[in-house]
Amino acid sequence: MLARIQEISNKIASEVIEWRRHLHAHPELSYQEFKTAAFVQEKLQAMGIPFEIMATTGVIGLIQGKNPESRIVALRADMDALPIQEENDLSFKSTHPGIMHACGHDVHTACLLGAAKILQETRTEWSGTVKLIFQPGEEKNPGGASLLIQEGVLENPKPQAIAALHVNTILEAGKVSFRSGKVMASADELYFTIKGKGGHAASPHLTVDPILISSHLITALQQLISRHNHPFNPTVLSITSIHGGNTTNVIPDEVKLMGTFRAMEESWRFEAHQKIRQLSESLVRSMGGELDLHIDVGYPCVHNDPQVNEACRLLAETYLGAENVSETELRMGAEDFGFYAQQIPGCFFRLGTRNELKGIVHGVHTPRFMVEESAIETGVGLMAWLGMRLLAD
Repeated sequence: MLARIQEISNKIASEVIEWRRHLHAHPELSYQEFKTAAFVQEKLQAMGIPFEIMATTGVIGLIQGKNPESRIVALRADMDALPIQEENDLSFKSTHPGIMHACGHDVHTACLLGAAKILQETRTEWSGTVKLIFQPGEEKNPGGASLLIQEGVLENPKPQAIAALHVNTILEAGKVSFRSGKVMASADELYFTIKGKGGHAASPHLTVDPILISSHLITALQQLISRHNHPFNPTVLSITSIHGGNTTNVIPDEVKLMGTFRAMEESWRFEAHQKIRQLSESLVRSMGGELDLHIDVGYPCVHNDPQVNEACRLLAETYLGAENVSETELRMGAEDFGFYAQQIPGCFFRLGTRNELKGIVHGVHTPRFMVEESAIETGVGLMAWLGMRLLAD
């Protein structure tokens, strides 16, 4: 079967690349993936794969092999794009101003469609059921994964494990990487409004200066993390936006701050929320101001199940050769795949897309992000192989 999957992957690679290029040229933002979902439905229908719609733009397909209840595995791809203006000079450049597939979700979707084509074609040659999850809204809270789970995507039938790939611009095309346990951080959004009393900048004694308060708060928040968190427990708190005042001689009434909080342990994550709130409220009050703080709880940590991750890694070594499989580095980025992995054993792995000779080196979430398209054949075949073999006897 391995040789057969590789043969079919090679045979359909150009078609899947065209699918990816179509998706790249027609990106849609989170929870607005209507045409993308329609494209996925069209391809699944042409393959004879039944599907249903969930969470408005999610598409859930089902492929049954022999003895469909013997094992059930889910494969997931996200479909949304980012609010970025593309700067690549391509024949399939984004046709939607200010919107770009800058995180590779077009590749993810195309790879899963290609894997679906292989699995459907070979369904009489393997046992079990593969659930295909084409997910909306990975890039924006509350995360499409959480919405699909609420609507029962992990039920009827319930997968025993789930796997997903993600492009990696550091890893060369043709290679993949895996990591057991902690893989990516949780991500929560912080919104502070510091209220003071504005006035003339020449008479600061008559004001309660929210800009000064904000400067103390930003510094104190960094000290909170460095002095309350275990030094071997990765954590990031970054204030990324400061809005207050609009001229040189007026102290404003309020300042707004925004930022992100990332952690690798769920217990510390929520303990830190309380410490952030307590510190912020007491500091602002002590300087005469008032505080409104909203912590928008986002994605949980991505934690790969050790057994499922090891099974996927070994399957990847069989499919690609051990020399093309490496260890994924720990990252403070976030992914809503963590919601799935909280519910069932999961494996989130990386697909190399780098080609330095072609200048394909730019990172995700940048205007010049691009992938080496030969990686798509790798992703298609490996996803089909995992769907076919994961949890099989």
